[in-house]
Amino acid sequence: MLSRRSFLEQTGLVAGSVALAHSVFTNSAFASDAVAPPAAEPKLLARAKALLEQAPLIDTHNDLPSMFLDVAAGDLTKFDLSQVQPTLCADLPRLREGRVGVQYWSVYVESATQRKHVSLHESLREFDVALRFIAGNAGLEQARTADDIDRIHRAGRIACLLGVEGGHMIENSPAALRIFHALGARYMTLTHWDNIDWADSATDRPEHYGLTELGKRVVKEMNRLGMFADISHVSPDTMRDTISVSRAPVIFSHSSALAVNAHPRNVPDDVLRMMPANGGVVHVNFINDFIAPQAQAWSASRDAALRERHVRPGGDIADKALAADMDAWDKTNPVPRATIRDVADHIDHIRKVAGVDHIGIGADFYDVKPAAMADGLADVTRYPYLFAELLQRGYSDDDVMKIAGRNHLRAMRQMEKVAAELQKTEAPLITEGVAK
Repeated sequence: MLSRRSFLEQTGLVAGSVALAHSVFTNSAFASDAVAPPAAEPKLLARAKALLEQAPLIDTHNDLPSMFLDVAAGDLTKFDLSQVQPTLCADLPRLREGRVGVQYWSVYVESATQRKHVSLHESLREFDVALRFIAGNAGLEQARTADDIDRIHRAGRIACLLGVEGGHMIENSPAALRIFHALGARYMTLTHWDNIDWADSATDRPEHYGLTELGKRVVKEMNRLGMFADISHVSPDTMRDTISVSRAPVIFSHSSALAVNAHPRNVPDDVLRMMPANGGVVHVNFINDFIAPQAQAWSASRDAALRERHVRPGGDIADKALAADMDAWDKTNPVPRATIRDVADHIDHIRKVAGVDHIGIGADFYDVKPAAMADGLADVTRYPYLFAELLQRGYSDDDVMKIAGRNHLRAMRQMEKVAAELQKTEAPLITEGVAK
């Protein structure tokens, strides 16, 4: 199974180790005109930190469980999370420095595992390591409800929930979905990088043109259980179908605005305009390639350069001369870099189209390399700097607390209310072995 870092590199979300090494801008066509933002004004930063502690700050996507498996095969004895862990994307000291009050940990299994029918097996390894590290750290506590979040936050601990990153992991089994919910999953991303039997992904060829009938029934079962339907990673048609069929608010656990960066993983404006009626929340991502406005043009140009050299984009370059030629191209055309200001631009755009009540944070920290994320948001200590930027732009204290976590809590309480009502009238979905 691929690590998340290897997966992202092979699928082109990250430009590759050579290009990522270049963060100095040149006069090339793809050099960003953005510059690193100045240091946050001390009073604004202090105000942002106080607001995040009050909100609380909820991040809906962090891949630490996968790192435990990638780095140490799930052996948690190798890490003391009460101390800074340089090989991991999160630990207790840095989460507290970043004022994180609530963290959804991602249960991630690469979507190609569905072809070998091992997705469910691999997902249980992720659940196991996530539940073990939550239980093994006194500063963390598992939450299952919005009321749990409030209680744990008041007690001074970090509330932990789980999110399943890809519907392929249930292997078409509503029973598996219910077990995931019982283990503490409170959202499931309907697809990951590839289509599944009942839904289309944003990064695969259209097959179902949205949700199949089974897909619609799965979404309704998630409504009945009390689990967010997460529509990050899915195609625009799947987004629209999910919002139309869902009886509870939906979320994007780690997505940004397509109008600002045309990555297919981002959210188009017509879908943003659907969010107020649904009550859902778009949790903005910090990954450089989803944020930097010129990232998609750069990627297309680099792919064209590879094709001119008769190399398949994403493939290995065996010829040393060609590799050296592409290295020179990378140095002349460095990958565009996003900054805190660019992330704030995505938030601005979503506020303009969907409204401030429909924005949250889903950073998607998955690695320890700073170049993976927007400049200024390299690790989990940096959230207050983003919110200081929003305060600088005129966001009110109430706006900041909504974006930090209160929008998510409001949507979660509505999701729980819908589930409580549906459980009185609807039986569990039973469709074992049905793919369509």
